[in-house]
Amino acid sequence: MRIPRSALMAGALATSLFAGILSAGTAQAATVSAPAFKPALTKNPLYKTGKLGYETCEEPQVQNGTLDEAKLYFESVLACLDEAWAPKVKKAGFSFTKPKFRVITKPDKKGKCGGFPGSAQAVYCRLDKTITFLLTPEIVEEPTDLQLMATLAHEYGHHLQHLTGMFKAVDTPAKKTEARYLEESRRIELQAQCLSGVFIGSIWNSLGRPDSDFKILLNSKHGVGLWAIGVKDAADHTHATNASNSRWIKRGFDTKSAGGCNTWTASKSQVN
Repeated sequence: MRIPRSALMAGALATSLFAGILSAGTAQAATVSAPAFKPALTKNPLYKTGKLGYETCEEPQVQNGTLDEAKLYFESVLACLDEAWAPKVKKAGFSFTKPKFRVITKPDKKGKCGGFPGSAQAVYCRLDKTITFLLTPEIVEEPTDLQLMATLAHEYGHHLQHLTGMFKAVDTPAKKTEARYLEESRRIELQAQCLSGVFIGSIWNSLGRPDSDFKILLNSKHGVGLWAIGVKDAADHTHATNASNSRWIKRGFDTKSAGGCNTWTASKSQVN
């Protein structure tokens, strides 16, 4: 029986670009129009590469709840992500390199981007192009929860943002107001959520999962640990609300294309 991990996964997503330095108390701007962003964000060639077109990803069976089995599962999904996205990155005119993958059983201080955030399940460090995944005992027992695949695909989305110049286009925090910085964080994170949805939507029919798995994913908590406990759909100023996260995951799932994930031209009401 698959056990939903929505509580376990609260605060699962983080990136080296924004995590850990922003205030949870900053008010969002009241206007709803989208501000101007650089063409690398609003008109990135990745958006024009069409549907992902990768339809089969075979999930390995996880039966004994061992660390080795869990690592094999994630490595297999990662191989699918590489095969799915490499042609699209190249078609967009960028060089493709696979991300490195590292698993840990407890938060550590290794890595070029600093220590592993205490509220995260996985992080991507663009400095060494490494995805680090925290495999706690609970995840080793049931690593095939769809939320975990989505988290890995989300961090892979950050790798895509790095390869296609999106991170570079926003990486000047010293010259920005906090409000602008927070908004860019939400747009970066929601785009990664959408790219995760693109991958899951493309391979969905090959997974043999019930529709309830995807519904559980959409109803899960999302963010980086700034949620107000017990408050429904509390606003996370770096990762946006549950409703916004679910909306962009569903958009990626339905469009199956990076072209559906242009959060940089979306109105502020869509990235709140």
